[in-house]
Amino acid sequence: MTEFQPRPGQSVEGYDVTTRLGTDYYTVFADVPGADREAWERAKSYIDEVGTRMQDAWDTAEYPLDLAMRAGELDLFNDGIDHPSLTRFSPLAAGLVNMEISRGDGSLGTVLAVQGGLALRTLALFGSPEQQERWLVPVARGEVPASFALTEPDHGSDSVSLETTARREGGQWVLDGAKKWIGNGASGGITFVWARVDFPGDEHHGSVRCFLVEQEAPGYTGTVIAGKASLRGIHQAHIALDGVRVAADAVLPGTKSFKDASTVLYSTRSGVAWSALGHATACYEAALAYSQQRVQFGKPLAKFQMVQERLAQMLEELTAMQLYCRHMADLEERGELRPTQASLAKYHNTRAARRIAAIARDLLGGNGILLENGVMQHMADIEAIHTYEGTESMQALLIGRDITGMSAFA
Repeated sequence: MTEFQPRPGQSVEGYDVTTRLGTDYYTVFADVPGADREAWERAKSYIDEVGTRMQDAWDTAEYPLDLAMRAGELDLFNDGIDHPSLTRFSPLAAGLVNMEISRGDGSLGTVLAVQGGLALRTLALFGSPEQQERWLVPVARGEVPASFALTEPDHGSDSVSLETTARREGGQWVLDGAKKWIGNGASGGITFVWARVDFPGDEHHGSVRCFLVEQEAPGYTGTVIAGKASLRGIHQAHIALDGVRVAADAVLPGTKSFKDASTVLYSTRSGVAWSALGHATACYEAALAYSQQRVQFGKPLAKFQMVQERLAQMLEELTAMQLYCRHMADLEERGELRPTQASLAKYHNTRAARRIAAIARDLLGGNGILLENGVMQHMADIEAIHTYEGTESMQALLIGRDITGMSAFA
């Protein structure tokens, strides 16, 4: 590599804006217990190991499945799931792992949410002993990619209205329908498909249940969604289910209604708040580091009043995000976290992350759009987490119903 030589008009080769600065102005995480800190450090090591390749993958919209599943090898997919076959993370450990991986790469943060938060949790909560015996550890270890198929092309926020059907034919279930935005849905593993039972006479006729479907099953087609400007380092799929036949025992016996899907979504909503914190931390620290290194008009940007005011504004929002997450984890550890409290954390943190990313992008000027500086990638990825696990509007309605006692849902 040719050594950089300063010349008139270019005194530095680039800026170091991706190094962790450990921002914790209110010492929110100063007392993290040893076991939780060990998981956090493992997540940092994971990101340090795979980060460069993931940045390239984001740029080229490729999905390096080996890097994604490496998180399973490091036992990072458990997401606070309580099961005797899994290493348990406390809510705080699960949150810190989510935060750190999202700080490094948003696509990997989504892998964590899909493989662990959605798919593994569904299997651990609702799967039969036989299903768990076969699939639980392989999914947790990243040996088998797994996906959670709820959202449909026609049903996003109103996913309770899903139209994918499951009917009985002899000793099999037959699935027909479509799903969209399904992470890992075309990765050659398994998919947990939520479908409405269409079998008059069955006690669950009309109810929503979940079915474990191997992706090589005839009639299952997962097509990678192209043209994404966000989360480009993970593939999401548009799934077609055309007469997919699965055995009678493919249904997860613990699933009886849409409320079971909601249980999984409520559990992962707090993870989105932690993920937003990771993205926002990366943006703030990039802006702070850049302001200290970038010289304009004869002095570092950090010496300008306007820049200091912007940094203070970003830190104010970031610290609030940290406080939300830490208290939410403490509530969950005590068994006191209510679903709408997780909704409020998600509502606040994704909105705050967007604001922090916008200020950071502006503060970095033209250098803010370069992927090597991270901010633009995080800014784009925040747009996805702002939407999934319930849009801003849906969270507001859930919170509004809770505080007023009146539903404003149509």
